[in-house]
Amino acid sequence: MNIILLGPPGAGKGTQAKRLEEHYGLRQISTGDMLRAEVAAGTPLGKDAKAVMDKGLFIPDPIMIGMIKSRIAQPDCARGFILDGFPRTESQAQALDVMLAEKNMTIDAVLLLEVNSDQLVERLASRRGPDGSRRADDEPDTVRKRLKIYDEQTAPILPYYKKEGRLRRIDGMQSVEVVEQEIAKALGLEKAS
Repeated sequence: MNIILLGPPGAGKGTQAKRLEEHYGLRQISTGDMLRAEVAAGTPLGKDAKAVMDKGLFIPDPIMIGMIKSRIAQPDCARGFILDGFPRTESQAQALDVMLAEKNMTIDAVLLLEVNSDQLVERLASRRGPDGSRRADDEPDTVRKRLKIYDEQTAPILPYYKKEGRLRRIDGMQSVEVVEQEIAKALGLEKAS
């Protein structure tokens, strides 16, 4: 099963992807995690990505599409994957469908985690990394900018997935456990014992 998790930055996509991975054997593919690893390693891509992310902007399509294509081809994705943070635009969604069709694959479901924007800004402003620091892209002004970009760029792809019956809406403001249960129900999955 191949799934996309959609929702604004901080909606809980990463948390829910990890739970799906743990309970159902799917492989999480977090573009954000991949990019942060590049930043931490100080690679040229990482340096370029950091400059873009610190401004609250998204990474250009060709870079993201190439990273995703390479990652999906790895053996640990053979049982299925969960895309977290990709696609963000209709052009990326179309490119993803084309890429998957070339591999005789498809996206089985698109889960939209819906959240309250004001509460989300508060949630992200209080989020801290392992070392206790706040990520630059979690500053309230940056979060608001990222939410505006999400509304302008990502929200318009919802009809693309809805018309094919792949879109499932989940209330992302519920507890982590309740959101997980709602996702499992929407996908028709039963948790492995």
